[in-house]
Amino acid sequence: MPRAIPSSRQRLTAVANGFTRARPEHGTSNTVQFLDIAFHALYVDPAAKRQEHTEDVPMRSLSHPPSTVARAALEAGERVPAGALSPEVARSWERCLAGGLDPTRRPDEAVIPFAEVRVRREEQALLRRLALAQMQLLHQQIAGSNFMIAFADAGGVLLDTLSDPHFAESEAGRSIVPGSVWLEGGRGTNALGLALVERGPVAVYGREHFFACHGHLSCMAVPVFDPEDRLVGLLDASSSNEARQQHTHALVRMAAAAVENGLIANGRSDVLLLALHPRAEYLDTLSAGLVALSPEGEVVSINRAARALLAGLDAGAGQTFDALFEPGFGSVVDELRGHGIARVRDRAGSMLYIACRRFAAPPVMSSPAPAVRRLPAPTATPSADFVCEDPLLWRRMRGLSAAAGDRLAIHIHGETGTGKELMARHVHALSGRGGEFVAINCGGVPESLFIAELFGHDRGAFTNARSEGAPGLLRLADGGTLFLDEVGDIPLTAQTALLRFLDTMEVRPLGGAKTAKLDVQIVSATNRDLAAAVAARQFRADLYYRLNGLSIEIPPLRERSDFSAIVRHLLARHAPGASISDVVLERLRRRPWPGNIRELQSWLRRALIEADAGGITEPSCEDAACEVAQTCAQCAGSPLDSSRCRRIRETYAQSGGNIQATARRLGISRTTVYKHIGD
Repeated sequence: MPRAIPSSRQRLTAVANGFTRARPEHGTSNTVQFLDIAFHALYVDPAAKRQEHTEDVPMRSLSHPPSTVARAALEAGERVPAGALSPEVARSWERCLAGGLDPTRRPDEAVIPFAEVRVRREEQALLRRLALAQMQLLHQQIAGSNFMIAFADAGGVLLDTLSDPHFAESEAGRSIVPGSVWLEGGRGTNALGLALVERGPVAVYGREHFFACHGHLSCMAVPVFDPEDRLVGLLDASSSNEARQQHTHALVRMAAAAVENGLIANGRSDVLLLALHPRAEYLDTLSAGLVALSPEGEVVSINRAARALLAGLDAGAGQTFDALFEPGFGSVVDELRGHGIARVRDRAGSMLYIACRRFAAPPVMSSPAPAVRRLPAPTATPSADFVCEDPLLWRRMRGLSAAAGDRLAIHIHGETGTGKELMARHVHALSGRGGEFVAINCGGVPESLFIAELFGHDRGAFTNARSEGAPGLLRLADGGTLFLDEVGDIPLTAQTALLRFLDTMEVRPLGGAKTAKLDVQIVSATNRDLAAAVAARQFRADLYYRLNGLSIEIPPLRERSDFSAIVRHLLARHAPGASISDVVLERLRRRPWPGNIRELQSWLRRALIEADAGGITEPSCEDAACEVAQTCAQCAGSPLDSSRCRRIRETYAQSGGNIQATARRLGISRTTVYKHIGD
């Protein structure tokens, strides 16, 4: 009696159960979500329906790799036997041969200059931010599996990679780098290039790659589409052929779906965001349709799942809610506000459940045009005033007003001394909040006291606690902004407590019994690579995602196009009426400035002391720059103090700007490190 062939549902269920057994920490909910996205790919996703076969081709390829005969035929220039390859790979091999590629040679390993990579990253800032968050999550899910996760733009150019150390050190890992181009015409059959051609998910295993040198690799790529159904990027997971895992393809598809949903959710802030699905329990999963509606009920954007669920209806942008569903828009919104969920019938007769992911926010004025030369001072204090005439920084700040108005967590990244706190104060001003701007240096608070400092404590809550208790910085920031400077140095034990607060906005002091609901704008900053810290398990991934509602990177001083304006502004603050010659200014512009604006400020103060009454006019002032750059202002006049200060600053630079590592290496406190690098 012939053995029954398992259905797609049975195969996927078996894979998901194996996934749960192998990784129990992900729990049942991840299994449900895995099955959800896999079923969605097979039965709902239009891209999957375009395939000629009803079976999942990538899954089938695991048990039926290209035969030795097929590979031998390709390399001998003979006809490849029919059925030996999936249709997508077979078509790709044919295109590669027609393009004159030789499978026995090495491909053209094109890599664009990194300066162009940076430009492409800037052009896709939101997409890249969403993709990086999903890459971190993917990396956690398949960590230890000898994998590399990559993000590429619509031109097939890799913009970011995240890999296990073993894979990164391999020959393949050294070739899959930011800037490398993976178009089929140059690299032959590969997952990224083929996904671009097919406009759908693709897996290429081992010797299915056109070039023999790639035969040890397995790759799976999934395209990302924007709300207008344009292919804007790709997510890829690559591994050695021996390390491939059946569930990885579905995980990558889940990540791509999450990015697409993020593009809709991070669009206009004045939209009503609705999730829809035939089953209510699926409204919070990735298979749910997502529709953004204007306050008048007009479709602004819609994801692919919603397009599939509303197949046969004109559900594109510009269509109205009432033309798609019944009852009317007003009554459905009222029901959503009252009960959180509503049941509707689409105009094709299908019943759907609808839940509101976000109600429309009032419109927020966007940032002024780049012609504006200076951002407004957030407070009356001169130290909060800063110059912004740099087009790159201005582009990065687009959306800042809307994010601040919507109380979205904002993360600021940049080298030490670039002005991260000034940017945080600007965010506070943009938010229009009447409360205080409260800053905490996360690296300067002892680990044992961090939670008490943040959440407060009742009297007698712990040894040496203040007799009258303390409200905590979160309460002080109620109605205002809490600035978490050097957020990467938050102790791991405190990260859990902070994450819970961000989820609930409720605070309970140590030793206290009552909780209080707060309204706090969170702004964080660091000069560390938090993504790398997450990968190294030194920083919680879920906290990283919560803090990165909107991310802004401040360019280092050496890359600022408004260098002259910054110098003149700082000079006017320290010595109103003083001038600086163009010769000195040009020499200063060519310096590397590892300490950025802080270092420049110290140099100017020293130069003003030595300069004539008219201003800084002599190029010889540059000779003092090296000494000042190596020491802080307090230590510059003492040979003994200067030697110790230089050692601290050099160690800080060698550790990549890591306060904690510097303190540990020198055996001093983090507060001491801050004292010497903070000027």
